[in-house]
Amino acid sequence: MDMTDASKVSSMIVAELKASLGEAYVIDKPDEMAHYLTDWRKRFTGKAICVVRPASTDEVATVVRIAAQHGLNIVPQGGNTGLVGGSVPIGNGNEIVVSLGRLNKVRDIDTVSDVMVVEAGVSLASAQEAALNVGRLFPLSLASEGTATIGGAISTNAGGTAVLAYGTMRDLVVGLEVVLADGRIWNGLGKLKKDNTGYDLKNLFVGSEGTLGIVTAAVVKLFPEPKSRATAFCGLASTEDAMAFFKLAKAEAGPELTTFELIPRLGIELVLKHFPDTRDPLFFKHQWYVMVEFSSLTADGADTLAQRILFDSVEKAYLEDSVFAVTLAQRDEFWRLREYMPEAQTREGASIKHDISVSVDTIPSFIEMVVNDITALIPDIRPFVFGHMGDGNLHFNLQAPEGADGAEFLKRANEIHEIVYRHITAVQGSISAEHGIGQVKRERLAHTKDPVALDLMRTLKRALDPDGRLNPGKVL
Repeated sequence: MDMTDASKVSSMIVAELKASLGEAYVIDKPDEMAHYLTDWRKRFTGKAICVVRPASTDEVATVVRIAAQHGLNIVPQGGNTGLVGGSVPIGNGNEIVVSLGRLNKVRDIDTVSDVMVVEAGVSLASAQEAALNVGRLFPLSLASEGTATIGGAISTNAGGTAVLAYGTMRDLVVGLEVVLADGRIWNGLGKLKKDNTGYDLKNLFVGSEGTLGIVTAAVVKLFPEPKSRATAFCGLASTEDAMAFFKLAKAEAGPELTTFELIPRLGIELVLKHFPDTRDPLFFKHQWYVMVEFSSLTADGADTLAQRILFDSVEKAYLEDSVFAVTLAQRDEFWRLREYMPEAQTREGASIKHDISVSVDTIPSFIEMVVNDITALIPDIRPFVFGHMGDGNLHFNLQAPEGADGAEFLKRANEIHEIVYRHITAVQGSISAEHGIGQVKRERLAHTKDPVALDLMRTLKRALDPDGRLNPGKVL
């Protein structure tokens, strides 16, 4: 087919989609499509025939059927905040981007069953607000929650800062509604806590990054809204001390320990450097920091619990110093320090990043071993390891040496990756904790995943998407 024929076919398909969805909701002008074709980190830019913006599950199914009839591929997209290139087309030019932003309704909130039915395009912040309006908590929280959507969080099995207490997105999903590759709609929006009637189908789609089906709505869990929170910023000498502090806090607080974030000194310094509105929470500098938060269903329970645990930790010399947030504004200051770190890294210059997970008990030794090997390779490299220590999820990032040529530093990415992933394999960890596989880690997955597991994944892909039309080039 020559370019003229291809253009005619594309025009015909676009016209058919406009007739089904309305002209305003099919975007085919290059300048208007650009936003949808480039990923959040601007590492991947693809091509598409058009971008469609359906407003219902039936319209999504219609788009899928039209695409199948013409042999086209589908790329589902939520808020396009993913970090591994999973939500943009790969550039073959035979793809339709299905943006789910107009599926933005909260269909139902049940405060007896403590569940909420939300469409895929609802932002995490909007879901949180809807829950709070009825005195409940939807606990999934990310730095990008104002833009990130329920559907996107399901597709990557997002984690965030409260996994320690509430689990990942997989733990929060009760049921799903999914458009399958052939255009059929699976309605699995049940609210049942117990349903022992065969395979748990919803878990096939959570974390599948849109490669098995397009999630259009979900039933998600709600929790009682905490009556009190206590947030503290703590300075420590080592990751071993952080682990001892974590063990004590977990033993004393149980599920009331909701956040335990590990932060290096470099993280504080770069945030202070690039965000002048922030300040160092402690008077003296420390090698490591932990931001810890406790939540309670009683009005003063969190404060009482936190004060006792921090006092015991200081007495046992786990902590060098700590400060409580006595106001909501101070709590927000603490959280800004944590949430600004990824952007501070970007402003500082070139960095090589890893989203990994290891068994919690191995964190101190893992960090030490990997940092030793990497600094032996590049002595002036600046390790920037932070993350959700309470659930084993580390953002094992490496900042270029000060004054180094960023482009030259990034050329050594594969050398650094090999060190990090070799250690990950040795401790039976995961090369992706909460960001997914997408395009970035697709080849790496093929070399690190158990071969039997990979074979099972490919079998499922063939069964549910035999023509490989759903989000091609991602995961497998």
